[in-house]
Amino acid sequence: MDRFDAMQAFARVVEAGSFTKAAETLRLNKTSVTQLIQQLEAHLRVKLLHRTTRKVQVTADGAAYYERVVRLLAELDDAETSLSSAKTSPRGRLRVDVPSPLARFVLVPALPGFHAMYPDIQIDMGVSDRMVDLIGDSVDCVIRGGDITDPSLVARRVGELQIGAYAAPAYLQRHGMPEHPQDLENSHHRIVGFMSMRSGRVPPYALQRGDDERITVQGRHVLALDDGNAYLAAGLAGLGVLSLPTYMADEHAARGELVPVFNGWRFDPMPLYLAYPPNRYVSAKLRVFVDWVVDVVGEKAPVGVRRPRQPAATAPKRKLDAATTPMNRSSW
Repeated sequence: MDRFDAMQAFARVVEAGSFTKAAETLRLNKTSVTQLIQQLEAHLRVKLLHRTTRKVQVTADGAAYYERVVRLLAELDDAETSLSSAKTSPRGRLRVDVPSPLARFVLVPALPGFHAMYPDIQIDMGVSDRMVDLIGDSVDCVIRGGDITDPSLVARRVGELQIGAYAAPAYLQRHGMPEHPQDLENSHHRIVGFMSMRSGRVPPYALQRGDDERITVQGRHVLALDDGNAYLAAGLAGLGVLSLPTYMADEHAARGELVPVFNGWRFDPMPLYLAYPPNRYVSAKLRVFVDWVVDVVGEKAPVGVRRPRQPAATAPKRKLDAATTPMNRSSW
């Protein structure tokens, strides 16, 4: 038995809650993972996992052993990355999940530069707007916009999305230019609704003009979507007014395919976070990926000066200079 492989398999089964998922992320067959766990239990002479046909549960001994295994794996990774060759040439597989518009407009076009610097890192990128179970799905990190609502995640704010309101020329020809946000409540104006992945509802627009004039409007819609790229396509088709991050709108506005509306009004900027589970050790490959994301996103959505908000509970800073804060995942 290779004890390192066995410990790695055990940790992944605990995190995934499934032998099948663990085998997939380790790129092994389920039988091999099962055998590694059985050999580890025989070596330790304790039961680490309760296995049924439907789920896997960790025993009390298994939970205690898991905490030590995670620390040991982290220390081993740190030892390897302390070598000059590992520092300069991190390698291995990273599983990340990012919003589809961010992948399309920002990250994927910049990836050739990343792979030129780190040719031995393989990125498996999930491009989705779904709610991701980082531990169950064995995802190394996610990038999401909006405030964080899961206090168990370690997160780093990597950017700040500036938001604007836009409409296609075809929409404006049919319905006219809305001069005031309140116009969206009128019967002849429409928005394209963006559905929250958490609630399934379309949140209202909150805009501000100057320092003291603030308004919230719900707007009317005949179409609501939960995917950023489809949302943009609906706006380009003239189906309603959009609220978009400027990185998604700039090229279309430059070509005259979208027209800014509500000049003088502004949306609150949306923070962009990279988050990972607190028990997932931060490897060299994850560190360089995070640093690269900060640089790339910073060009499109730099972290700026934010207006004061109500203070949120935060945890002490951890690796990557990250604080744990509530996270509300969005499509951007």
